[in-house]
Amino acid sequence: MAQHLLLGDEALAQGALDAGLSGCYAYPGTPSTEIMEYFQASAEAAERDIHRLWSSNEKVAMEEALGMSYAGKRAMVCMKHVGLNVAADGFVNSAITGTNGGLIVTVADDPSMHSSQNEQDSRFYAQFAMTPCLEPSSQQEAYDMAGYAFALSEELQLPVLMRLCTRLSHSRADVRTSANKAAQNELQPPDAATRRFVLLPAIAKRNYEALCAKQDALVAGSEASPFNRYEDGADKSVGVVACGIAYNYLQEAFGGKCPHPVLKLSQYPLPKKQLARLMGECRSVVVLEDGMPFVEQMLRGPLGNDRILGRLSGELPRTGELNPRLVAEAFKLELSPLPAPSPLVKIRPPRLCDGCPHINSYEALSEALKDFADAKVFGDIGCYTLGALPPYNAISSCVDMGASIAMAKGAADAGVFPAVGIIGDSTFTHSGMTGLLDAVWENSPITVIILDNSTTAMTGGQDSMGSGRMAEICAGIGVNREHIREFVPLPKNHAANVQIIREEMAYRGLSVIIARRECIQTLRRKKR
Repeated sequence: MAQHLLLGDEALAQGALDAGLSGCYAYPGTPSTEIMEYFQASAEAAERDIHRLWSSNEKVAMEEALGMSYAGKRAMVCMKHVGLNVAADGFVNSAITGTNGGLIVTVADDPSMHSSQNEQDSRFYAQFAMTPCLEPSSQQEAYDMAGYAFALSEELQLPVLMRLCTRLSHSRADVRTSANKAAQNELQPPDAATRRFVLLPAIAKRNYEALCAKQDALVAGSEASPFNRYEDGADKSVGVVACGIAYNYLQEAFGGKCPHPVLKLSQYPLPKKQLARLMGECRSVVVLEDGMPFVEQMLRGPLGNDRILGRLSGELPRTGELNPRLVAEAFKLELSPLPAPSPLVKIRPPRLCDGCPHINSYEALSEALKDFADAKVFGDIGCYTLGALPPYNAISSCVDMGASIAMAKGAADAGVFPAVGIIGDSTFTHSGMTGLLDAVWENSPITVIILDNSTTAMTGGQDSMGSGRMAEICAGIGVNREHIREFVPLPKNHAANVQIIREEMAYRGLSVIIARRECIQTLRRKKR
């Protein structure tokens, strides 16, 4: 055994390496990004030729990982919670096809929306897809669960969803790693005669019946799981269901001496026997879970069981992250007062970095917009979303990856002119190209501004697949080359850049403007 100080993301990645991983597929998104980055920085992964390059989006990553599983190798796909929306088609259907080599679908949820648009809880996706879900309560469990998840996936021939959350992903703890490292799988592709990966209706129906027949085995697996544990307590006035990292918060709130019976829950579906025991022994049950009231909602039922307490009943806040203090308040424990905030600490809104090319792009756009009183600018996901804040106040919307172009087109269909979609290079290749194809088909009167800073800057500077090739991509999709314009966002080019934007916004057809200059942060790193 060796001991390392690892983030939760890193612990899971090392566990996957030690369990015989052959490939990781991912699109960067906080708080999951560090999983892939750990593989990319690992000499061991390089020596073993582990696939560890970024994918163009989460759907593609999911399908690439499923292809590796089909070939008999152990694969992992990683994303943040909203990325699972993008990958949902492949994920849900992978439960119908089943897996061959072990397949872990790692999703890092973001309660409190530190860097996200919503607080959705990925456990609902696992339930919807009828697949097992693991939720580590510590960095050590994240490491230990990797090999367990691969074995479980191969035993059940199902993908296993691994649910992390922000605090586990981005906090460090000592992790004991095993000296016994598994070799990479040598399984073969599945027997072609079964055709289970061919989801024609007749085969899909048969596969779905088989998936339904596995559900009792999934429950039995949860009941026997080494990660689910019933801890008896003397005070049975209240029982506790502590899910994932909430178990740590419970232990901290009680100083490691919780007097109540506790069901530590880290594998789903719900273990019925342990739950029945807890419900039978305790007058009420408090459900602690970081994220949505997933377990609480199931236990309360449609009519609301008053014995079940948690986020829905008001003992805990309905939104945001849990923490030890909130857990202590729910149990009415004595708390020391919080220290007064220091006058030295000031609230500072986020802003674009000094020297960021987006600053010059927004300055040019803001000046051009003065000539168009009815213009609307539809934004997207990236650093440039900060254009919604002062001093620019330039963006009317920011909904999801790739929405800017499609929303601009929809607004134009409704009569808005000019309608502008502003999007980054990585977001464009992630999911903006299909919206542009719609606009090409109808020659929609919209102006698309692609901010090409040669990287996926918001998540730390990962590779951007279309960088430097945006004009060729747009022309290939069908944009008229006369209305594909490029400029370098620098102060010295301001007047010329404003004129380009004005001309294309006035054009009653589809135009694309590419503002191209490297991210200041990646440029600094290269110079160092």
